[in-house]
Amino acid sequence: MQTVLIVIHLMIVLALVGIVLIQRSEGGGLGIGGGSGFMSARGAANALTRTTGILAAAFFVTSLALGILARYGDSPTDILDRIPAQTDGSGSGVLDQLGGAAAPAETPASDIPSAPASDVPSGQ
Repeated sequence: MQTVLIVIHLMIVLALVGIVLIQRSEGGGLGIGGGSGFMSARGAANALTRTTGILAAAFFVTSLALGILARYGDSPTDILDRIPAQTDGSGSGVLDQLGGAAAPAETPASDIPSAPASDVPSGQ
């Protein structure tokens, strides 16, 4: 059910973007609006306005339906519920349980060899 609703939602989104891009610019905010387009009749503008409103309402409804399905679906899960709780008292948190690369071991400054001063070329 959720997959079908997502497909319908995406089709509505694509149609809404297309309808908004077809509409004639009214304000000319960037100085590019106004000219005559292929949809310059007043009746076409009313139809596009109605279509935009209908698609916007459908987008709103499908968004709410997807949210409700995600919340009250078969098994609503939280990502933190998938991580087993650690009770051994080691002090490691949730991020340590996720895994990943281990942190590099810290080496004391005294263990790092220093370059001898005679290897440094002198300015000529």
